Amino acid sequence: MIELIIKNPRRTFLIFLVASVGMIIVALFMEHYLGLKPCILCYMQRGSVIIIGILAALGMIINPKKILTYKIILSSILLSIISGALLSIRQLYLQSLPADLVPSCAPDMEYLFSTLPFLEILILAFTGDGNCAEILWTFMGISIPGWVLISLSFLLIYCVFIFKKVNEIHSHN
Repeated sequence: MIELIIKNPRRTFLIFLVASVGMIIVALFMEHYLGLKPCILCYMQRGSVIIIGILAALGMIINPKKILTYKIILSSILLSIISGALLSIRQLYLQSLPADLVPSCAPDMEYLFSTLPFLEILILAFTGDGNCAEILWTFMGISIPGWVLISLSFLLIYCVFIFKKVNEIHSHN
């Protein structure tokens, strides 16, 4: 069973693609069905997950025969996983702050994009604001960025495992 999952580049990318699509479906369900309004760090985490999906789809389409191409795509996925995890950690930190230390809330995204330069929005996105400290939903005592971090941790472990097996994977093609 494990052999089928790790010994084929297309299947490895399929796992990343399915995971990222699943995470985005859950995020959209929470936003549109449960009515939870995402904060700026939530959007940034979504961006990381979407990039993972795009890179995985690209890897499936290209089906790299050269080990260097395969490693470049995997490295890009790894970088996106790490950036999403760091954003999740930042939001969990903001959620753990006492109320008097929480940064002030920023206006909604539409207003920010219509009034501020992109660089300022990007800086605000990485620092987060008071909206990011709000815990809107939990499951088993873990908030949404906690679940994103758990999901990305599994993808990180899988990606590192694939990196260790990359020579074996390419020797079977």
